[in-house]
Amino acid sequence: MPGTTSVTPSEGPLSSRLARTCALTLAALCSTLFVLPSSASSAAASGAGEGTRVHDIQGPTRVSPLKGERVTDVPGVVTAIRGFGSARGFWLQDPSPDDDPSTSEGIFVYTGGTTPDVSVGDALRVTGDVSEFYPGGAGSGGQSLTQLSKATWTVESHGNRLPRAEHLDADRVPGRYAPRAKNDDGNIEPLTLRPRSYALDLYESLEGMRTSVRNAPVTGPTTQYNELWVTADPHENRTPRGGTLYGSYTQQNGARMKVSSLIPFSERPFPEANVGDALKGTTAGPLDYDQFGGYAVRATTLGELKDRGLAREKTRPQREDELSVATYNVENLSPKTDPAKFTRLAEALVTNLASPDIVTVEEVQDNTGPADDGTVAADATLEKLTAAIKDAGGPAYEWRQINPADNADGGQPGGNIRVAFLYNPQRVSFTDRPGGDATTPVQAVERDGAPALSASPGRIAPQDAAWEASRKPLAGEFRFRGRPVFVIANHFSSKGGGDLEGDQPLEGRIQPPNRYSEPQRIEQGKLVNSFVKDLRAIDPKAVVVAAGDFNDFNFSPTLDALRAGRALTSPMNRLPANERYGYVFNGNSQSLDHVLTSPGAGRVDYDVVHINAEFHDQSSDHDPSVVRLPLS
Repeated sequence: MPGTTSVTPSEGPLSSRLARTCALTLAALCSTLFVLPSSASSAAASGAGEGTRVHDIQGPTRVSPLKGERVTDVPGVVTAIRGFGSARGFWLQDPSPDDDPSTSEGIFVYTGGTTPDVSVGDALRVTGDVSEFYPGGAGSGGQSLTQLSKATWTVESHGNRLPRAEHLDADRVPGRYAPRAKNDDGNIEPLTLRPRSYALDLYESLEGMRTSVRNAPVTGPTTQYNELWVTADPHENRTPRGGTLYGSYTQQNGARMKVSSLIPFSERPFPEANVGDALKGTTAGPLDYDQFGGYAVRATTLGELKDRGLAREKTRPQREDELSVATYNVENLSPKTDPAKFTRLAEALVTNLASPDIVTVEEVQDNTGPADDGTVAADATLEKLTAAIKDAGGPAYEWRQINPADNADGGQPGGNIRVAFLYNPQRVSFTDRPGGDATTPVQAVERDGAPALSASPGRIAPQDAAWEASRKPLAGEFRFRGRPVFVIANHFSSKGGGDLEGDQPLEGRIQPPNRYSEPQRIEQGKLVNSFVKDLRAIDPKAVVVAAGDFNDFNFSPTLDALRAGRALTSPMNRLPANERYGYVFNGNSQSLDHVLTSPGAGRVDYDVVHINAEFHDQSSDHDPSVVRLPLS
């Protein structure tokens, strides 16, 4: 996950959206609500009676100073209605704002599973309980939404003009992302909002209010949940293909935001957008916050899709004296997967990746896929994939892998995902050595004065605590033009945490976010690094390639651990900085997949082949990468 490597549910768009709405509502009932700051408004002190307005409820901080109070006859105009799912309600905005830019004039009125009997443009007086709802629960680390519940209202008039939307652009959104907390737990909730200084503070100060963007570039493609990400600043860390690069922990890209629609899909289908496209014209609606992406415009006006014609890339073929090694996360592949996905993966490997000599594949599931029935073998999965490649005009790949212990390696329960090797026997050979299994560690040994593997394939330190609920690296010994080449297939632990605690959201209330999953990946990186050093201790010129989904960024401590002592280097670093990505999460283009090489590999040629992550129609959520080693 990138950021977090996310887990993608299998439901279709509408049912998924409803399921997520239900989940958020249930979370609201279970959320632990934070204690109010010690200072409260005069309205709160007086019992929050008549005369209370929306900006009094919202207050100048993230948590309402009136939390827990019942307010009466709060005036406002209905600006939007959510009439689907179990988190129904409407947005109310005061057309007579105060002079404080830190206090929002909008609020969500929660009506549960009941569609509210109001219309956009109605002027109301609302009575209700002030509460803070944490999407995903308070423990998720996200921001809260101030809302009114158990509400009653009276309609004063119909057809009123809506307050003008607050326009968001490069001039309006601050370059700095979030303030630093003044407490030990990193919680920025008690801080007074500074919307002219920090992007997250600006969005919080507009919570529930009508906001708009114009001609907004798409930085995150349309998902199966009918949502996408845009940016209010087209020039913010732009990639050559129109995305927004997440290039460091301090490069959060505050101008990006999520867009979903409140317009019935029967009236206006949601646009199927790729990175680099744009929503032409105005997109406007109340500014909301959710667990899956942070601040979001719930569009009541949706711009027209402008297709920029983003093309899928093709890498060049390897030369005769070049060994090409690719890595590809095939995202929960099993015989139960739609056959069309096998076809698309195969065509990509043959056409877009030019039939690499060796491919490390990640997220290969067992023969029964997500059925939790004790099956661990994956031969049917790999046979189906290699057959599809041959049908697509590619080589007759052979494969090697080791079955994991049942439900020991994380991922989708019952799926038993693992890493595996595909290789073209017309170009390379595999050195089989017995002894590799789920629990026996492979060792670097010396044979006739040269490095070799004690077992090939073999797993690196599979019983070390660093691999708890995570995939174990697979080491294999290959031979190309008479030279031994050692390849390590990797899939490090998820940023989502799997069975362990995951990272806090970039857009959350804890700043900077805690990266709880990172220490495990650092230890994993150290183990792979140590194994590479063992091979190079026997021969400093040993050719080693470590490839896979490392679930971490090129600038992360995890990658530093892998590269320690220059045991491995990152060829990605020779790409222009704005091209170092192969995954898109919440509108940020980032790097989770890597191919690292030892010094003995020489000066290699590296390419991230963009065929998935930037597109709404994906065969995987990861782009593959390929490295070409000049081995004569």
